[in-house]
Amino acid sequence: MTERGLMRRYNLSGSEISDILRRISLEGWIEPNPGYGWRFLPALTSAKSYADSYRFRQLVEPAALLEPGYRVDRGELLAQRSEQQALVDGRIHQVSGPELFDHNSHLHETIIAGSNNEFFIESIARINKLRRLIEYRKTLVPGRAAIRCAEHVRLADLVLGGHLKDASRFLASHLRTVGTEKTTRQD
Repeated sequence: MTERGLMRRYNLSGSEISDILRRISLEGWIEPNPGYGWRFLPALTSAKSYADSYRFRQLVEPAALLEPGYRVDRGELLAQRSEQQALVDGRIHQVSGPELFDHNSHLHETIIAGSNNEFFIESIARINKLRRLIEYRKTLVPGRAAIRCAEHVRLADLVLGGHLKDASRFLASHLRTVGTEKTTRQD
């Protein structure tokens, strides 16, 4: 697809199309073709691909905690832990589904970043970008979300305490539970 073709099809200006393409490119849904034009990247377009993303995360995220030399940014994780605790303490009722997704994915990405393994870091960031569109459409159930945020607090405590094997096991269990919950629930 080309920008000119999109301008004609949707009756938008060049700057409007450029802004839209830039945004969805940042979301990881499209990329520029060599030369000119854009192409859509693989996306989570089915219940199966969404479930596959959770199975992938169940393999990669716990393994990241066991990487040699794992070292988390303590200040960042403490800030994420504090945010998760605030959600547990009632802020969950004041955030939208997209805001909650952003808080939760940032916590997971902060933990994965401690692995210093670029493949883990980039793959989880990519999966989160792909999940974002589906997650935004999911109904926020505050009670269930508060339980998951409490699990995030526990996970952060394990990582901050240096209990990486326990954190890895806990994270695997957390992702299994969330994956089952989100892929079997009808919204």
